[in-house]
Amino acid sequence: MGRVDEQLRVGLVGAGPWATMVHAPGIADHPGTRLTTIWARREEAAAELARAHDAAVAITTDELLDQVDAVAFAVPPEVQAEIAIKAAERGRHLILEKPIAASLKDAERLADAVKANGVASLVVLTKRYTPETREQLEQLNQAGGWVGGSARWLTGALLGGPFSNSPWRHERGPLDDIGPHAFDLLDATLGRITDVIAANESEHGLWQIVFQHEGGATSVATMTMTLPLNPSIAEVIVYGEHGHRVLADRGTTAQQAFTNLLDDFVAMIDSGTTEHPLDVRRGLHLQRIIDLARRKAEA
Repeated sequence: MGRVDEQLRVGLVGAGPWATMVHAPGIADHPGTRLTTIWARREEAAAELARAHDAAVAITTDELLDQVDAVAFAVPPEVQAEIAIKAAERGRHLILEKPIAASLKDAERLADAVKANGVASLVVLTKRYTPETREQLEQLNQAGGWVGGSARWLTGALLGGPFSNSPWRHERGPLDDIGPHAFDLLDATLGRITDVIAANESEHGLWQIVFQHEGGATSVATMTMTLPLNPSIAEVIVYGEHGHRVLADRGTTAQQAFTNLLDDFVAMIDSGTTEHPLDVRRGLHLQRIIDLARRKAEA
């Protein structure tokens, strides 16, 4: 589906904390998008969020799809995949949360639906839409010669706060929730991840994963969501011929990053482009890494 008016009509699936803090205000405030409709499993939550942004409430996902050009998701991965496949089949463009599905099979189905129906897609890998990360990745890739690296993503998010009551996060843990962020940045700095050399989840929910990268580099990801750390730690370090570099966070907020994502998304649709470095294919690549790491840890 192409543009039907000056602003892209976007529907939002989900009305939880992330939808409330990031998706809804971002879409409503962006000059190129209009938040038209919200659907959530809890109709009262959808209604409250819709009132705050002058949007309509859909009783069913089909009703939402009837009213929009694109759909943004802020729901558990098993919910996202099924609705996103249906949306793609109806020609709706997609803003997807990570992981893009609850299983590799469903992620493959979703990627196939996006390709078959020629719709645009972007995955919300927040740090990749910040100007500092974009600048640093360009510099690192130009320099080259990086032989190893590490990612540390250590939080107490499941102990308290807005996401501590999220069933899917408790069930799937950091591998599915923060893993995509860490794996994506290691992959972007050191070369495509081609194998999981080793993976282990401790009884305390601490994941350690060793990766092999295309070109010979190796890296380690350490992740948890159940340690009482304040502040949280989220860092990526690479080292090689030019010493070591830290991907520094300069304070760009998740809301600002989402606005940058919407800039890219609107530009894709206006130009008829369906390919982007962070489209559904990126989500599928990260899903394969998640699947391989889990199978390696369970072996």
